[in-house]
Amino acid sequence: MAVYTEVGDEALREFLSAYAIGELIAFRGIAEGVENSNYAIKTSTGDFVLTLYEKRVDPAELPWFLGLMEHLAARGIACPLPVAARDGQALRQLAGRPAAICTFLAGVWPRRVRPEHCAPLGAALAGLHLAGADFQATRRNGLGPEAWGPLLDRCRPGGDAVQLGLLAELTAAHDAIRAAWPAAGRLPVGQIHADLFPDNVFFLEDAARRPRVSGLIDFYFACTDLLAYDIAVCLNAWCFEADGAFNVTRAKAMLSGYQTLRPLQPEERAALPLLCRGAALRFLLTRLYDWMATPPGALVTRKDPLEYVRKLRFFSSCEGPGSLGL
Repeated sequence: MAVYTEVGDEALREFLSAYAIGELIAFRGIAEGVENSNYAIKTSTGDFVLTLYEKRVDPAELPWFLGLMEHLAARGIACPLPVAARDGQALRQLAGRPAAICTFLAGVWPRRVRPEHCAPLGAALAGLHLAGADFQATRRNGLGPEAWGPLLDRCRPGGDAVQLGLLAELTAAHDAIRAAWPAAGRLPVGQIHADLFPDNVFFLEDAARRPRVSGLIDFYFACTDLLAYDIAVCLNAWCFEADGAFNVTRAKAMLSGYQTLRPLQPEERAALPLLCRGAALRFLLTRLYDWMATPPGALVTRKDPLEYVRKLRFFSSCEGPGSLGL
């Protein structure tokens, strides 16, 4: 989450007048993330999140995202539920941007990931995949393998200024990954989150500090793609230490939690190291581009692309799925 577009009190009050959610009490910008402008809103009836859609989000695709969240919420997945205005529409305009209000989810995201977080995370991811199986509309992964080459080209003007020799390494990795990527029909496909990082997963804990997932948020990279690729994204996002070391205990917990609901097929297990390389490259490239392109003064947290160089190198060294805890 982030704030690129500023919204004033009067504009927000006028916007909220179209909704039956009470009077505005307070609101504040949310600085985490890099994609859309987000505000936490408190009204006389409760807490909500307002999102103004920017940058990579195609306005024509917003009904798909909102429809997916409505579908998942109706099937028991703890995710934001879009709030319709009095005219029945959830998608509106504010400050020249498409905008929507969603319900607020209780919980906090883990600043320090423990193995105890990873098993419920895996189960939540599998639950999402199963709940999305009967969502008939599809969306192409706009940041899938076909997008990596053009994105790499956009990073060429300044990429080596971030780290000398980086572009040559990324070019070689891209070419190898694309050549080995699973052909269509080889692995199960469905609706995936595609961005389930720790700051997109909320937890609550019981008295014994046992965490449970209380919310999955930020579905604006969701798409129709390989289910196992979603697992690869999570292995990248959840299973490394601050020093770059892979934490196989976390990986085993996550994969075990996932497979309590949806056992992986043998072909998915075999492909997982390659999918992890692809996921590492995808986030490396988008972080690298954002590092160079984030406008001055934006209330946004830039993320280090070099973290994913180390992850890409690790997954490239894996000899098989056993290296990942399978």
